[in-house]
Amino acid sequence: MKKRIITTVLLLLIIVSVCYSQRTVKLWEKDPPTSNQLTAPEKMDSNYWITNVSSPELTVYLPEKSKATGQAVVICPGGGYAGLASNHEGVLVAQWLNSQGIAGIVLKYRMPNGHKEVPLDDAGQAIRYVRSHAAAWNIRPDAIGIAGFSAGGHLASTASTHFSLEGVSSRPDFSILFYPVITMESDVTHAGSRTNLIGANPSLADIHVFSNEKQVNSNTPPAILFLSDDDLTVLPENSLRYYRALKNNNIEASLYIFPTGGHGWGFNSTFAYHQQVLELLAAWLKAR
Repeated sequence: MKKRIITTVLLLLIIVSVCYSQRTVKLWEKDPPTSNQLTAPEKMDSNYWITNVSSPELTVYLPEKSKATGQAVVICPGGGYAGLASNHEGVLVAQWLNSQGIAGIVLKYRMPNGHKEVPLDDAGQAIRYVRSHAAAWNIRPDAIGIAGFSAGGHLASTASTHFSLEGVSSRPDFSILFYPVITMESDVTHAGSRTNLIGANPSLADIHVFSNEKQVNSNTPPAILFLSDDDLTVLPENSLRYYRALKNNNIEASLYIFPTGGHGWGFNSTFAYHQQVLELLAAWLKAR
């Protein structure tokens, strides 16, 4: 009987721990400032590809308190501003961050659907939400970064260059960018991401505003970038432009270009340089 009671207590503790470490919360307490006007039901297929997001959420993965560094990362999966690759560019990232004592917070952001401000509204609100809950989640309010993959990397770099310092700041403290879309200039950008964000025939003003290499200034947070030299989907020039802009503004930046891998490898262990990525990122985050 005593053994059974101990086993039951241990199981309850495990359940409580899991419930505490992972939770999903509504991003906006009230309606977002702009609707993306999507009415079709949200869908997620067998590859964890999510479409038709109209109700943005945060899935919060908190590390064990004894291991917590106080850092947190808001994660923006990629998907060309058409959907979200929520597993290898979301959940797996958060779980690895937890193993490093870092809170990983996956942002299920809305697609633009003709409303270019919508993804940035969600990303900025995500940073504000985490910062306003920092004490409750054992997070330092000055150690909240943002990570993004492909078009999610464009969103992360947009959040890093278009933030607001009013009220609870939406400025990330650092950026982690994987094979990011950076520019909207037609000769370098990812055409699908550009069309989905600012339309098939964007204005020169929108091209300029959402070309994030042109928006870097002395207050832009430091960044680390990972990509493959043979990426034909999002050309390496995107990352190079952002890196050069950061250095031109004396912002700390690290850039790692792997010889092969193409596009979209995320945190898949099948990527030939997966372990090197983890080691480099762990060291960079530790130095923060």
